[in-house]
Amino acid sequence: MACIFFFSIPAHGHVNPTLPVVRALCQRGHRVVYYETEEFREKIESAGAAFASIEPYMPPAPKDIDKIAGRDFTALIDMIEKTALALEDRIVQDVARDKPALFIGDSVCFYSRLLAKKYGVPFICSTTTFAFNEHSARRMKPRLPEILRMLAGMPRIERSMRRLRAQGYDVSSFTDVIGNDAQTDTIVYTSRLFQPDAETFGENYAFVGPSVMERVPRSAHARPLIYISLGTVLNHAPAFYRQCIQALSGMDCDAILSVGHAADPASLGVLPGNVQVFPRVNQLEVLAGADVFLTHCGMNSVSESLLCGVPMVLFPQHSEEEAVAGRVEELGAGLRLKHPTAKHIRSALETVLRAPSYREAAQRIADDFAACGGAQEAADFIESRIAL
Repeated sequence: MACIFFFSIPAHGHVNPTLPVVRALCQRGHRVVYYETEEFREKIESAGAAFASIEPYMPPAPKDIDKIAGRDFTALIDMIEKTALALEDRIVQDVARDKPALFIGDSVCFYSRLLAKKYGVPFICSTTTFAFNEHSARRMKPRLPEILRMLAGMPRIERSMRRLRAQGYDVSSFTDVIGNDAQTDTIVYTSRLFQPDAETFGENYAFVGPSVMERVPRSAHARPLIYISLGTVLNHAPAFYRQCIQALSGMDCDAILSVGHAADPASLGVLPGNVQVFPRVNQLEVLAGADVFLTHCGMNSVSESLLCGVPMVLFPQHSEEEAVAGRVEELGAGLRLKHPTAKHIRSALETVLRAPSYREAAQRIADDFAACGGAQEAADFIESRIAL
């Protein structure tokens, strides 16, 4: 059996889909070493992998991380460069000791690809977003603040490239760091139906469908259930939550808001009897009983919603989420929120609840997801790339 090194960025939406794959590989007798931050240790070890902390090698998080996460490309490149250089000595020792057959790295964890290339270890990309090439990337439409941040940050990006080249990394520009060429073996946690421009991706792309630890059976409620969440990163939005609560007041429904640990539920005012607020919930369990999901359109959240056949009100926060929202709209499974005001929130929720076409479209995608092989198909793909 083989030893496999797994790398991801420290984000729940990127780590969670990989854990069923890790479990499947470990159950087949492979040894998986997963490089992550301490926050994910318990989850990773529960999946059967050996945990390797990258915490000592990462630069301090920016003070405004809640404002720039997913929006500041310069900060991401800076973090990747610093982590790669700091982690290199540790990886050299680990490669010599464990002789890994593969590196598997998240599509945004660019340093895993850099390290694999430098030390001659075969690499598989694991993408918890859409697969992007010259066709699908056109759907990524950065907002003006993102463009301005990137232009202002180009001198910092070039300094990062020079430091990488000085340490022997084959990078002529930042596109060599972020690029995933068409020949790279890639696992994508969605189906070819949901993937934009799927016909432009070859057989080295394994579209395995959403990867979850367990599927939760559908549950019934006396009244429609609305679920609202902005995910686990950019979720500090008390003004928006207050607008949601106002919109839900008096509606013939029940509602659950997941607002993150940064928001104080007491600051949201007196809740109407049909609304519950939590810092965090088991999202799959809630979605198993939900009738509509107001979401920030993170790929993981959207995939879980569609897996449960739940249509959405779409409120994307940055360009990657815009691409996901656009695909949901194209397939008829969601409606974009025009403005984050109580009037528009209520109108969008009522429209999706009342129009059966949204649920029917979500269920078509759910059926397509169910036909995918999930974690076991991903494990098969990985094993096919190992020279045993």
